[in-house]
Amino acid sequence: MSQFISVFDMFKIGVGPSSSHTLGPWRASQEWISKLKKTQVFLLTDNIKVDLYGSLSLTGKGHATDYAILLGLSGADPEYVPIKDIDGIINSIKETNLLYLNNEKMISFSIDNINFNKEFLPLNPNGLTFTAFKDGEIISKETYYSIGGGFIIQEEDSLVDEIEVTKQNLPYPINRAVELDRYCIREKLSISEIVFQNELVINTEEKINSELHRIWTEMLECIYVGCHTKGILPGGLNVKRRAFDTHAKLIKSSTYTNPNEWITAIRSSEVKFREILKWVSCFALSVNEVNASLGRVVTAPTNGSAGVIPAVLMYYLVIENHEADFEHIKKFLLTASEIGSLFKKNATISAAMGGCQAEIGVSSAMAAGALVELLDGTPAQCLVAAEIAMEHHLGLTCDPIGGLVQIPCIERNAMGAIKAINAAEMALETNPKDVKVPLDKVIDTMWETAKDMNKNYKETSEGGLAVTVRMVDC
Repeated sequence: MSQFISVFDMFKIGVGPSSSHTLGPWRASQEWISKLKKTQVFLLTDNIKVDLYGSLSLTGKGHATDYAILLGLSGADPEYVPIKDIDGIINSIKETNLLYLNNEKMISFSIDNINFNKEFLPLNPNGLTFTAFKDGEIISKETYYSIGGGFIIQEEDSLVDEIEVTKQNLPYPINRAVELDRYCIREKLSISEIVFQNELVINTEEKINSELHRIWTEMLECIYVGCHTKGILPGGLNVKRRAFDTHAKLIKSSTYTNPNEWITAIRSSEVKFREILKWVSCFALSVNEVNASLGRVVTAPTNGSAGVIPAVLMYYLVIENHEADFEHIKKFLLTASEIGSLFKKNATISAAMGGCQAEIGVSSAMAAGALVELLDGTPAQCLVAAEIAMEHHLGLTCDPIGGLVQIPCIERNAMGAIKAINAAEMALETNPKDVKVPLDKVIDTMWETAKDMNKNYKETSEGGLAVTVRMVDC
């Protein structure tokens, strides 16, 4: 039976700055609390220790991994916790050395109980271990791994089976791009239609539409907030937000009061080629500036690459098709998710495992393929676009300065979005029969490149820009 990765696995609503270093540990904290309750030791727990390993340790401070764990242990949900409440929860724990465990039980807890261990655990670069005590005795000890995109597994889980497989038969089981293409040809359906039929196995049409609408609403809100927020990003690099100034120079009207009126204002302006580049970059920058400031974003497929897909979709809505509606947004997200799942199943979407090619490269491929579908390309051309986008991200390293998801991460989203649009246009002019490198081959190549890549370039901040440009230099 084929692995099934839902569109709602690929697109998760959460808090920045990182899906693997923030959302994953946050979810692991919640999972561990559930296990404490199942094993009936939750009420016995009077102290907790958390150990971070590998990439989680090396860049955990810059990625707010410790904050994510505090929030998860406190019972806050990354999808719904009010952003304005986050600082208060964290500061209260720091100041009182008390943790309101799952918002149910007060225990002693110091921020120093979170230990940053530089060594790597054998299964995955992003490991963390939770230990619960009762009167100094260990009553629970569990190790989790954050494997990218907010996905988590435990040591006993099989990496092959890391995604839960539906017990029902999928109408179109897909593991490789060639299988997807065959289904589309045989059934005379688009990629989004194939994906939608698979989604119906586990969700109703009403649920799918409702959740996709919520995902796009969060993406749009994130763009809107980023374009209307100025200042300096937190973390110590003193990076100035750029989306605000770029937006102010581009927009011709300031009479709108919500995102939908804002989109109408952009559509009504005459946008030239250079301005198109600036708008797309502005959209991408805005999302990742929100992400870098612990704002709410949608993993696409990760937090670090969250700006590419909404930027390309906004490009379509405000430049390509002023009559576009929710059905277009739905097709885009469904198609993008399936392309992302191919990388997830056959390679990785984790920068700690594959460098930035696994984040920006995958998001650019997802956006390129989805854009081709909206521009009336064939399913085969969608896959060509995804291949082109990834091919020109192969080998891209992850080397965030200071372990912060800021430099070069924010700009890379703008570059990934522009590449996605370019890849889509090239694919639309391509006969898929003439293509020499199919998508499956470039996915395999990305995975081989990931395995060959020096670990210093896999989200450790021990190589590249993170070494040549230090925090003190900024």
